Amino acid sequence: MTRKIFASTVLVAGIVLVAAAVIIIGVLYEYFGGVQKNELSDELGLAAVAVEADGTEYLEKLRAESCRLTWIAADGTVIYDTSRDAQSLENHADREEVEEALKTGYGDSTRYSSTLLQKTIYSARRLSDGSVLRISVSRQTAAVLAMGMIQPMLVVLAAALILSGVLAGRLSRRIVEPLNTLDLDHPLENDVYEELTPLLKRINAQHREIETQICELRRRTDEFSQVTGSMKEGLVLLDNHGAVLSINAAARELFAVDGDCVGADFLTVERSHDMSAAVEKAAETGHSEIRMPRGGREYQFDISRIQSGGDTAGTVILAFDITEQEYAERNRREFTANVSHELKTPLQGIIGSAELIEKGMVKPEDIPRFVGHIHTEAARLVTLIGDIIRLSQLDEGDELPEERFDILAEAKSAVESLASEAASKNVTLSAEGESAEINGVRRLVYEIVYNLTDNAIKYNKDGGSVRVTVERRDNAAVLTVADTGIGIAPEHQSRIFERFYRVDKSHSKASGGTGLGLSIVKHAAAYHHAKIELESAEGEGTTIRVIFPLQ
Repeated sequence: MTRKIFASTVLVAGIVLVAAAVIIIGVLYEYFGGVQKNELSDELGLAAVAVEADGTEYLEKLRAESCRLTWIAADGTVIYDTSRDAQSLENHADREEVEEALKTGYGDSTRYSSTLLQKTIYSARRLSDGSVLRISVSRQTAAVLAMGMIQPMLVVLAAALILSGVLAGRLSRRIVEPLNTLDLDHPLENDVYEELTPLLKRINAQHREIETQICELRRRTDEFSQVTGSMKEGLVLLDNHGAVLSINAAARELFAVDGDCVGADFLTVERSHDMSAAVEKAAETGHSEIRMPRGGREYQFDISRIQSGGDTAGTVILAFDITEQEYAERNRREFTANVSHELKTPLQGIIGSAELIEKGMVKPEDIPRFVGHIHTEAARLVTLIGDIIRLSQLDEGDELPEERFDILAEAKSAVESLASEAASKNVTLSAEGESAEINGVRRLVYEIVYNLTDNAIKYNKDGGSVRVTVERRDNAAVLTVADTGIGIAPEHQSRIFERFYRVDKSHSKASGGTGLGLSIVKHAAAYHHAKIELESAEGEGTTIRVIFPLQ
């Protein structure tokens, strides 16, 4: 700005100086022209008196250097001329100044010579005898005069420009210095030029508006950060060039990056070719989905294009942990397949035996055996359906009627129901311990004890034992079912509570198990917020504890 003020000041000063010089030259030229005319008129008067007295003798004696005298007769004939031979001159009757002098007694005129670049001034006076005496003088034009003054004018102009430059420099600094020290953060507190007050008021108003917008933007940013930061789902925002604009905590953990990745290309965050292809597809079609494993878990990435005003503004990536969903879906498919298989097996046995009896292909003495087989398979089918129904009820999370009851009492009731089965297997069965009351579903706790004890009997050894105990421990009731059976191999221990999972399928079929007993135990325990612990060694036996919290 200082340079502009300096240049403008110097330019104005230069223009003013040039204009002043031109005006001064013009004024002086006209002034001295008038003075010269007056002097020429006075000189003409003196010469007229002398000519009337001495005639041509005076003119012959006169050696005019600065002016020219011409004596002209009344008819325009040149009688005498101080500069030229009179006979060589043409008639001057038509000269403007001569005509005016003959009429009025005095005349003057000015004529310009473009060849000589001179202006000639003429003055004529009529004498007493009717002749005319004319005096003339040549004068340079203003242009010629100006040309002659160029050098001194340039010197003066240069000196003036230097002086104006120095003054302009100081002036521009004095003008700009207060502007450079303006406190734009507090515009109204500045004490500077009054002309700047409207501007400072506008700046102050804009400051308030900007501060308001910044506060609103900060508030929205904080809200966005709080919302996205608390999301379990991963969220990544990309601009239209694929650079990361925002990434929440879940996404940073998922992609194993920190906050420094903001501004970086997303390809440096996720180098998977499949992910890159999915992002490109979303940019083209508007949406894409992809499933990928991360850290031992399964994730679904929903990628959508962001548009603003018809143009692509960026891309949003949402990452959902679908591990449990996938697990549940896989279990559902397996459960459906297993249920179909488990139901089909006894039904086929029932249908096959019935068809043989119906068609008379069974000997009379074998009919009771086939009827017994039908009854056994039908009973197995009823048990399986009952277990499936109970599992379905537990899966749906239906609220069941609760009551306060003693776990030890339910344990003894279940053991009593299985006493005959234990006796047939030559297995010693006992139930003991201390009373422990909880609020829950009595039937489900009975199912827990029954199924655990039933499994312990089925997978026991000849002459083995099953011991059921209940004890109170640290605000908890611990139900323990311990047997001396065949035990469970380590590779099977984590899966025995899965539906239809059998360690020894042939033995399970022979024992009449449905494969759902331990699954019912797991879900019934979860319903009561109970914890299950398993200890087992092959050939030594198995101990299962169900720890109920006491309310």
